[in-house]
Amino acid sequence: MIVDDSPVVTDLLTFILESDPKIKIVATAKDGYQAIEMALNTHPDVITMDIYMPVMDGVEAIAKIMSTNPIPTVIVSTNVDPKETGEAFRALQAGAIAVCAKPQGPTHPLFDVQSRAIVQTVKMASEVKVVHRWEPMNRAHHLHAKTKEAFSTREDTIQIVAIGASTGGPPVLCEILSGLKKNFSAPILIVQHIAPGFLPGMVGWLKSSSGVSVEIASEKIKLRPGHVYLAPDGFHMEALKPACIHLTRNAAENGMRPAISVLFRSVAANFDRSAIGILLTGMGKDGAAELLEMRNNGALTIVQDKKSSVVTGMPAETDKLGAAQYVLPPAKITEMLNGRIGEME
Repeated sequence: MIVDDSPVVTDLLTFILESDPKIKIVATAKDGYQAIEMALNTHPDVITMDIYMPVMDGVEAIAKIMSTNPIPTVIVSTNVDPKETGEAFRALQAGAIAVCAKPQGPTHPLFDVQSRAIVQTVKMASEVKVVHRWEPMNRAHHLHAKTKEAFSTREDTIQIVAIGASTGGPPVLCEILSGLKKNFSAPILIVQHIAPGFLPGMVGWLKSSSGVSVEIASEKIKLRPGHVYLAPDGFHMEALKPACIHLTRNAAENGMRPAISVLFRSVAANFDRSAIGILLTGMGKDGAAELLEMRNNGALTIVQDKKSSVVTGMPAETDKLGAAQYVLPPAKITEMLNGRIGEME
C-alpha cells in the first residue's frame, strides 16, 4: 500500500514498484487516517509512507498502525533538510523499518538508483514477519556465566568503540547512546547504511534524543572521549593511531560506501585489544568477517540478538563465522559498555 497525498508521487511509486513482477499495489491512501482504515481492509505486506500529509501525518499513522495492526512500513520522503528529516527518524522510532529518498522523476540522473533502492527495501521489508520492539531497559537477559566472567576480568583499557548498523539501526543506536553513563570515556565510531542526504537529519535527531555529542566525521579529526562520529555519505571511514579519522573514496565494499568492513578492519589493525566492535541489525553481511578479524586480534566483539533485530542478515552471518563473543539486545549492549568503559576525569 502506498500512502502519499500527491497523486503524481503515488503514480510514480506505483510505476516503480510494479516494474518488479513480484510487487503488486493493493491500495493507495492520501493521508494517515485513511491509511489506518485501508490497512485493516486490504492487509498489505508492506506500506510505503510519506511524512507530511493532511488530516494525519506519517509519524502518527505509523504509531497507530504499529500498536493495532503491525505492518512493515518504509518511509519514502523527499525532505533531506536536517530539521525536517528528524521526522523520518521519529517515524523509525515509532516502528518504521527503513527510510528511502523519494525519486525525483524519470529524467533525474539518480532516478534508476533511487528506484532500485525503493524496490529492494520494499522486498526486504516484506520478509519482516514481525515488527520488533526493543526490550525495556530494566529487563534481565541471560548471559552465560563463562562469558560474563571473561568480560569482567579483562584489564585492557578500551580506547575506541566501533559500531556497524544497517536496516533498523537508527532506533537501536538511539537506545544504546541514550543509556550511556555520563562522562563515557571512549570515542564511538559508527557506520550506518542510510539513503544519501538523510545523515545530517539523523545526527540532529540522535543529538536531541540521546543527549550525546554526535557529529559527521571529517578528515584527520582527532577523536575525543565520549564523542560519537558517523561516517559521511560516500566516504569510507578508518580509525588510525594516534586516535584520528581517515576518510577515503575507495571502491565500495559489500556494495556499500561507507562500509562497515573498512571501519572494523582499520580498528582491528590499529587498536587490537583496546577496542570494542559491535554489529547491529541489517541485511547482507557487511562487517561480519571483519568483526571476526577484530576478535582474532583481541578486541571485545558483540552482535545484536536476532529477536530484537528488524533484519537478521548481518547478525546471522556473524553467528555463522563465530565472530561475536556476546549476542545481546540493545539494553544489554549499553550495560556492557557502561560496565567496561570508565568515566572521564
